[in-house]
Amino acid sequence: MLVDSHCHLDFPELAAKLPQLLDRMAEAGVGAALCAGVTLERFPAVIEIARRHQNIYAAVGVHPDTQEGAEADVDTLIRLADDPRVIAIGETGLDYYRLEGSNVEWEWQRRRFRVHIEAARRTGKPLIIHTRSAKADTLRILDEEGAGVVGGVFHCFTEDRETALRAVEMGFYVSFSGIVTFKNAASLKEVAAELPLDRLLVETDAPYLAPMPHRGKTNEPAFVRHVAEEVARLRGMSFEALAQVTTANFCRLFRVSL
Repeated sequence: MLVDSHCHLDFPELAAKLPQLLDRMAEAGVGAALCAGVTLERFPAVIEIARRHQNIYAAVGVHPDTQEGAEADVDTLIRLADDPRVIAIGETGLDYYRLEGSNVEWEWQRRRFRVHIEAARRTGKPLIIHTRSAKADTLRILDEEGAGVVGGVFHCFTEDRETALRAVEMGFYVSFSGIVTFKNAASLKEVAAELPLDRLLVETDAPYLAPMPHRGKTNEPAFVRHVAEEVARLRGMSFEALAQVTTANFCRLFRVSL
């Protein structure tokens, strides 16, 4: 069995055909998925999906580059995370990519990130980390805020080997998406091949980043199988073994039983 450790089933392009997506998940051997929150306004849809489907879990958070909607405070995150279907805080982190070359000050992102870390520490639930063009600040803030106490996962990992190893040293897992199947992702493939096996996860980040051979199409949880097959190939192990290990890693990190 596989687990899609990060997707967005509440997004319109997936929510409209959720029954079919769940059927295709089952056919592909994907037994569970984690639907990550991106805004407080969308969270009711996220948690409703998780409540209706026992193999779908939820996370609550405000995406780092979201500049519209309600701002998350610690008490709100703690209250929303109290639902037993919520198994993580996030996604959260830092994303400077879309702000590069602009006059936007990044401190508001860093404040938001610290709020999420505090909520994770107080709830004891792991973090889902999004980092893009911000690896140094991401690692620094995680260290300053003592995030290693709760740990979590660097989702949709695209950074370098040093960042991955530092994340693992801090007690985090590293999750690979469909990007690892792309022909031009040579450096990322090397990271996937080298990291400790007990710290690996796989994901889709659906509806984005569909893996080969579906690149350019709407992504969905069933496609995580292609990600797992590629990571298994890179590591010289069987798909079945990789699936077993990553599912066990998911259960250990998020403290669930499948």
